[in-house]
Amino acid sequence: MSTMTNRARRASWTTGLISLALGTSLALAGCSGSAPANSAAVPTDAAQVTGELNILVSSASGSDTGFKAVNAAFAKKYPDVKINFTAVPNENYNQARSSRLSAGTIDVGLANPRQLPSYVPESNKGDDARLAEAGGFVDLTDQAFMKKFNASVLQKITYNGRNYTVPTGLSYYTGLTYNKKIFADNNITVPTTWSDFITVLDQLKAKGITPISIGGKDTAGIVMLSVVQSLYPTAQNKDDLARGLYEHTVSLNDGKQLEVLEKVQQLYTYGQPNFAGSNYNQMTSEFLTGKAAMISDGTWNVGSLRDADKVDFGYFPLPASDNAADNALLGGKVELSLAVPSNAKNKDAAMAWLASFADNYKLFNDEAGFAPSQEGVEGDPFYTEIAKFTTTFEPAWDTIWIANTKAGQAAALPFNWNAVKPMGSMDAQGAADAAQKDWESGK
Repeated sequence: MSTMTNRARRASWTTGLISLALGTSLALAGCSGSAPANSAAVPTDAAQVTGELNILVSSASGSDTGFKAVNAAFAKKYPDVKINFTAVPNENYNQARSSRLSAGTIDVGLANPRQLPSYVPESNKGDDARLAEAGGFVDLTDQAFMKKFNASVLQKITYNGRNYTVPTGLSYYTGLTYNKKIFADNNITVPTTWSDFITVLDQLKAKGITPISIGGKDTAGIVMLSVVQSLYPTAQNKDDLARGLYEHTVSLNDGKQLEVLEKVQQLYTYGQPNFAGSNYNQMTSEFLTGKAAMISDGTWNVGSLRDADKVDFGYFPLPASDNAADNALLGGKVELSLAVPSNAKNKDAAMAWLASFADNYKLFNDEAGFAPSQEGVEGDPFYTEIAKFTTTFEPAWDTIWIANTKAGQAAALPFNWNAVKPMGSMDAQGAADAAQKDWESGK
């Protein structure tokens, strides 16, 4: 597994994995009509499962290999099915899915219908949510194979109380991967407060070690999400923030909101020189060669680091608060979520494949390297080591925030991390002021 393995997984904090043209959603809604076209079941007779099965996912070598392992197990049970498995680079996935959904040439694909909070105007509803409401996805809620997945995870991905997707795993990304040897050689213990963390960063910098390697082209936004996780540590805290922003009772350029970007600005000073131009490979190379003590990254990179076999590494929440309790849990998200479009041409094979995925989940996840979404399935030992940080699943800020389509780009997440030097040209206050201006423009 290369260090580019999970580029697809990293995209969620900038744009969200799925975004269909509304015209496609409406076209499929028209196909579904008022009949219960979004129902299907796993065939009880294997002889029913024949023909071609078209699977479309976004590409990453770990999950691709995992899906192929499931495909092989499926083919043994259903030899009369021809599997057409397509893994598309993440940057091209939206376009590929949109055109193929319109043509009805996806039997199993990816979807992410997100519940719209009451305080968010209807106009900001995501296209997958509209598609789910229109009957565009098969309702999987009552399928027997769904019971194999963690109930709390399924609850996180319900839409209007129903499950339209199968969770392939979990990833956490509000922490730092650290080199255990560098920490031990410098008598550093994992910091649990902001002040202790800054002391550690200064200590490493004084010894000529890059404290944090940052992939400016890929992972700089994770620094912001990590700070938000500590300053707004619970889902309720984040939801209250989002509500306050939508109701215009809080501003982005003062108080704790400004503190987010002030701490991002400070953390940027501990990155490698010219990190704004660094990509994921360059960032990871700094870490693997011992030039950097830490990287700002997600747990999706565990398999890559394990395969490289160069660094004994661990992971801890980035402690942006001086209250250690606020820094105790990692924020994360449900990974790639599988769905069956209601206009799939081979629903029998699609439903049988999802059941096979559930039955062979360990085959998949041994390659994908996610935190498991099934009870009783052991993941990489790494996840046991960080279990104290994941006892309660806390969603990261980007999984709660619903973007206002009427607001300007500086308020997209809305913490304007990419305008802060050296990612941009502003200091924290300037970036926050720009975000507030763009947010107000969306009223």
